[in-house]
Amino acid sequence: MAPDPAATPPQTARLVNLPNALTVLRLAVVPVFAVLLLSDGGMDDDRRVWATVVFALAIITDRYDGLIARRTGQVTEFGKLADPIADKALTGTALVGLSVLGLLPWWVTLAILVREVGVTLLRFWVIRHGVIAASRGGKAKTVVQALAIGLYTLPLEGLLASARWWVMAAALVLTVVTGVDYVYRALTLRRTSARAARAAAERRAAGRRTDAPDAA
Repeated sequence: MAPDPAATPPQTARLVNLPNALTVLRLAVVPVFAVLLLSDGGMDDDRRVWATVVFALAIITDRYDGLIARRTGQVTEFGKLADPIADKALTGTALVGLSVLGLLPWWVTLAILVREVGVTLLRFWVIRHGVIAASRGGKAKTVVQALAIGLYTLPLEGLLASARWWVMAAALVLTVVTGVDYVYRALTLRRTSARAARAAAERRAAGRRTDAPDAA
């Protein structure tokens, strides 16, 4: 799997570039997706199909904006900040919309959103110590979560409509497990980073100076 864009050091790159344009485009289509999904109370099957198409295309841009940025040396601070915001806006809108339509229980939406927002806050909490790169579990969570949301946005019936719950259940399990893993890794990073080691060394040095006897 591709590395996490947030773990890639920023390059000297122009702010206006293709990867950033794809990220902005993903943000721009969020309201379009919401309108298509919620049209006629979710009863317009054609628009729900189009909502799924828009969601799928947005997910594809998420895959390729980071890939292009890394391969062409166009990683920017804006991209590193805007990329996860665009992801959370898209998935958050989809989950809330599905719950509003009564297709997905609110507790599932809240559980996923709390995890996603929490991980984003954790990244900012440890940013001075380092970057928490996405784990394999986190990447698998993203794929399964996107698949589950896509299945729920489609106007499915019968067996497929029942099967999508199991896909969402798998996404929910991965969401919780990887969320706990992120908390552990964040606490470990703050304790073992070079910045933490320097701070500890400074405290020890200050303690030795305090304990030293006064000169005669």
